[in-house]
Amino acid sequence: MNSQLRSPRRRRRPLLRWAIASLAATSAITLVPAAADAAAGTLGAAAVQSGRYFGTAVAAGRLGDAQYTTILNREFSSITPENEMKWDATEPSRDNFTFGGADRVANHARSQNKQLRGHTLVWHQQLPGWVSGIRDANTLRAVMNNHINGVMGRYRGQIYAWDVVNEAFADGGSGQLRSSVFRDVLGTGFLEEAFRAARAADPAAKLCYNDYNIEDWNAAKTQGVYNLVRDFRSRGVPIDCVGLQAHFGSGGSPATFQTTLANLAALGVDVQITELDIAQAPASAYANTVRACLNVPRCTGITTWGIRDSDSWRASENPLLFDRGGTKKPAYDAVLTTLNGTTTGSPIQVGVQYRLVAQHSGKSAEITNSSTTAGSTLRQWTVTGGTNQQFDFLDSGGGYYRIRARHSGLVLQVSGSGSGADVAQQPDANTASQQWQATDHGNGVISLINRQSGLALDVWEASTADGARISQWTFTGNANQRFQLQRA
Repeated sequence: MNSQLRSPRRRRRPLLRWAIASLAATSAITLVPAAADAAAGTLGAAAVQSGRYFGTAVAAGRLGDAQYTTILNREFSSITPENEMKWDATEPSRDNFTFGGADRVANHARSQNKQLRGHTLVWHQQLPGWVSGIRDANTLRAVMNNHINGVMGRYRGQIYAWDVVNEAFADGGSGQLRSSVFRDVLGTGFLEEAFRAARAADPAAKLCYNDYNIEDWNAAKTQGVYNLVRDFRSRGVPIDCVGLQAHFGSGGSPATFQTTLANLAALGVDVQITELDIAQAPASAYANTVRACLNVPRCTGITTWGIRDSDSWRASENPLLFDRGGTKKPAYDAVLTTLNGTTTGSPIQVGVQYRLVAQHSGKSAEITNSSTTAGSTLRQWTVTGGTNQQFDFLDSGGGYYRIRARHSGLVLQVSGSGSGADVAQQPDANTASQQWQATDHGNGVISLINRQSGLALDVWEASTADGARISQWTFTGNANQRFQLQRA
């Protein structure tokens, strides 16, 4: 696996004072799946088919470039300001808020009916010296909360999601927070304070933690973020999403990337790829990264960090989807094909009776003992042709299905949100715990991901024995999570 890259230290840009304009609520944009009878022709249109966005980072200073804005307006459904909403740009001196560049980006998003992400409120870089020099906790706390209120208040109701805290975890093997003025003066609780202040400042915005090098599930930094989110969720601290920056070398995403997305999503948060770029832009690496997101129902969107290679902070590595002349690269075609090819993520046909045959064992999923009672569990057994081994799929919309047992008329439901929870049949209520999204592995082989938990249908411990229970587990794509659709 290629080592991943540090997040860029963005260039400081001159502050421009622009007339204040009234902004409409871009967060109100609704992503409605489109009809899948024809392939979409742009990235944003292809992504929306599965209820996702495909966005890019935008620099206010490039909005006068006709080629740049033509590609932006045509291809992308979401905009993230590259530098314009950071602390040095929005509050260069205490209580002196300046929104010229940020307003320009926000106005462009509004004029083009594009979703707007906010980036970023609390970060140890691009921080004015007057903030980094504070050593009194009460002063810094008041300054941080005032900054959050000032910036979020400016765009209240207009931002889909905010990167509330950015890059707070240290590199290396500690899994702990990095040294910064916020941690050193306020202690580790500054993250919770920031998220609570953000919720009060704009209750409608999704609140995200954003970081780099957290894509590999086995990395200590990833585990640190996972533990933070799990703690926040257990205590009711407001957090709605995790942003994984995804600055990759030419080898692309690590082998465990999808596992990371699925495990974070299983905590009850959305996951987003927020700053995607890949050295030399290999088509396969881009396709694999996008596919990993599509395979996780709560991966809600993808943002590339720039449009053309010349716009990138890694310009010498040509890491984006458009070359310096604005021409689509092979990676663009691979991404568009992947987005179009996974509109539903499924070869399933509604109204057809199937057996779900585990790929590793050759045995069929079945309702235990042919029971017709609600609560009877799912297991694997040698294929018999019995109706308790036959299932059809009911369309719940948005690429999700209920799975109905033929012999009982009841549907499969997970009994909880954790790994190892039983899958049993229950009366059809069309709830999230009864809805499944199919990941297509080709040749009629699928994995089934539960909408409520983000976990996959899984034969326990990859057993090949008759009677082995089928539960839910973190999605790995292994053979015990792959089922052949066999027409009954």
